[in-house]
Amino acid sequence: MFTIKATKRDIKESLEDIREAGNTPAVFYGKKEDSTPITVSAIDLKKAWDEVGSSSVITVSVDGENHDCLIHDILFHPVKENVLHADFYVLEKGKKVEVATPLEFVGESPAEKTGGILVKVMHELEIKASATDLPSEIEVDISVLTTLGSQIHAKDLKLPQGVELMVDGEEVIALIQEAQEESEEPAEAPDLSTIEVVGKKKEEESEESAAE
Repeated sequence: MFTIKATKRDIKESLEDIREAGNTPAVFYGKKEDSTPITVSAIDLKKAWDEVGSSSVITVSVDGENHDCLIHDILFHPVKENVLHADFYVLEKGKKVEVATPLEFVGESPAEKTGGILVKVMHELEIKASATDLPSEIEVDISVLTTLGSQIHAKDLKLPQGVELMVDGEEVIALIQEAQEESEEPAEAPDLSTIEVVGKKKEEESEESAAE
């Protein structure tokens, strides 16, 4: 399990000073945990995010006390892409948690080789598990998609032990559909009678004024 060391932060401390020192201001909280401002290493936080994202449990060690957490929210700089702030959600010991876990599509679909198009309907799956059982991703083997119209449903996925599916088992994860040929339709010629000729209209208006 990935571990990040943190220290409690004085809310009066300048956030810019914290960032300039190579750290990131953050906060951790939970159902039975008061919201606590903390400071973590910017490098460690970015590494944790790249490796586990928001669906896997990490350990946040605050002044020597360990907390099992999820990275609940993270804010990046719009240009520099460095992390500006992060929220850690503290999990209750012995309690299961619901998360959206990324789907990893593996294998090759025979139907794609015969002209079928693979459509990935879902890219993450809602599951429920204890902190120790949460997977970082769930594999979807597309080699079972052998013909046009083949589908993989949520109930078809092999979930790790201790992991519970939190969506309808009939939900479609991926399918094969027939490739659609794009037909080029000739552009319709414009109806010239409906087009107003500005110069002509002005000329007609001038003639009418002269006549009056």
